[in-house]
Amino acid sequence: MCSTDCATPVECLEGALQALAGQDLKPLFGPAVLERCGALVVARNRLGAEVARTVREGELTQASEHDGAASMGGWLRGHHRLPPGVASRLVRNGRALEQLPVLAAAAAAGGVSPEAVSVIAPVASAENVAAAEAQGVELAGIDAALTKVAILRSHSELRQVVAHYLARLDPDGPEPDPTECRSLTIGRDGNGMVVGRFVLDAVGGEKLQAAIESILQATRPAGDLRSRAQQAGDALVQLCDNALASGNLPILRTVKPHVVVRLDIDDLVDPHPGAGAARTGFGGIISAARARWLACDGNVSRVVFGPDGHRLDLGRSHRVVPPALRRAVELRDEHCVFAGCDAPSYWCDVHHLLHWIDGGETTLENSGLLCERHHTKVHHGFQIVRDTAGRWHTYRPDSTEIQIFEPFLVPA
Repeated sequence: MCSTDCATPVECLEGALQALAGQDLKPLFGPAVLERCGALVVARNRLGAEVARTVREGELTQASEHDGAASMGGWLRGHHRLPPGVASRLVRNGRALEQLPVLAAAAAAGGVSPEAVSVIAPVASAENVAAAEAQGVELAGIDAALTKVAILRSHSELRQVVAHYLARLDPDGPEPDPTECRSLTIGRDGNGMVVGRFVLDAVGGEKLQAAIESILQATRPAGDLRSRAQQAGDALVQLCDNALASGNLPILRTVKPHVVVRLDIDDLVDPHPGAGAARTGFGGIISAARARWLACDGNVSRVVFGPDGHRLDLGRSHRVVPPALRRAVELRDEHCVFAGCDAPSYWCDVHHLLHWIDGGETTLENSGLLCERHHTKVHHGFQIVRDTAGRWHTYRPDSTEIQIFEPFLVPA
């Protein structure tokens, strides 16, 4: 703790960061800038190690349950808006630092970055520790050796050394299950474009390439001078179009999977381009013109939040939410409304705010989207409430509200 009046080390850190942010960098020249930057990188490494250590303690004590989250990874995603991959890496880093004390000491001193810890983390997984013990490999020696590489060698070399070690743990083992190494992550960049990364085994990758190549070659028009990557992107979308049009995909919450676009009626009938006027089911923003183009080959459903259109007020005779009401709830809520949860609508149930058994009606006003976990939480003491401004609030069983981290004032 510093010599000031700070009550906790975290308060000291906040004061130091505030002082750093207030420092004028313009008077600094080259060497001074580099010295400052280097010190900050070391501090970043040390802070990363401390965050991982704290996340691990939260995992061991199930601290996330206090806010209704299933795990520390879920809490980091929901309450601090970290991408899923970043949250997962923090959890893995915390586990690894607990298992590898030499690496933990180097990270705490700022000599090893959080990214390097992430590369080494698989070494400390339960299956790899068991494999090392079976071969008489001492984890302490591996901890020291890999930490030395992380401190002295490049990041790419560290990756190679770790990969070599893991491969040597089981050189003659059984053929790996291909489903264990497959992954697909999808997100959005700052421009709203859908971006992603996938990893497939050799056979799975061959299937994808065969499907993409067949569509690419069959539909490639003469004179198309775009890159192969652009053409392959078209082929991937066409592959999805074919699958959706076949009607053979699994049902999602009683509804066949389809592209959902929400657009106000005024924008639908007005011929203006309407940039950013429509929202897709997965949170994308498109123009009114693009939405009208989709409507040419789709069904247009009118959902009126009021007495007209679909009869959303079903009174007491209906306990099960019908498709029209579910669609209205999905359009309003978009995802699980429990604080810190962004589970998509197709994972969610429609929850009666006042339970049906207690006299609650099956209406839009008495409904809210909840994923399976948080639906269970609400039936075991937690409570969700929608205020007059349309904002959802979540309360713990002791009636305290779960607050989402919002350190900055958002301009009106």
